[in-house]
Amino acid sequence: MSDKPQGRRTCLYTPEQLDAIVGDMARQAAGLLTGRTRVVIVGILRRGAPLADRLHARLSADYGLAGCVRLDLEIKRYADDLTLLYPETQLTENPTHASLDLAGHTVLVVDDVMYRGHSMLRAVEYLAGKQPEEIRTVVLVDRGAAKLPVRTDIVGVRLDVAPSDIIECNVPPYEDSFRIDLLQPE
Repeated sequence: MSDKPQGRRTCLYTPEQLDAIVGDMARQAAGLLTGRTRVVIVGILRRGAPLADRLHARLSADYGLAGCVRLDLEIKRYADDLTLLYPETQLTENPTHASLDLAGHTVLVVDDVMYRGHSMLRAVEYLAGKQPEEIRTVVLVDRGAAKLPVRTDIVGVRLDVAPSDIIECNVPPYEDSFRIDLLQPE
């Protein structure tokens, strides 16, 4: 039995379509990074991290941006089914990040879904304390439902769905194939 929520699932984007979308996101990121030599790509765990890896690989292969530093942040608020896990957004600092100095760096923060904005805001607040020159936000899916003053600089797709519906970003290694499904719970 699957541990995924039950309901009607509809595939919105296939692996091939998402590969093209990530390619376009990399093109946009390369444009933002023109002239920048000190770049840090930060993935928000869980699914933002492998998305950050994909973006980093495309930036390296297609645009020669191979010297980017890759970091991950652990931030928790919602479960994948949008169940509120924590009333306050929790960031667990990696001990190796405690003395991290991002002065002079451009930071790209990558997540899978922009829902209410809590995780992205917490990530940006934390990273801003590390004194980067610039912080840009990147999401695969923006649901258009943010409640906090967080904007996304690069968006793969915008999906306006009913509040009760769930956008499932299936991202290896957490799932078998790279796809976006719409779940309409039972």
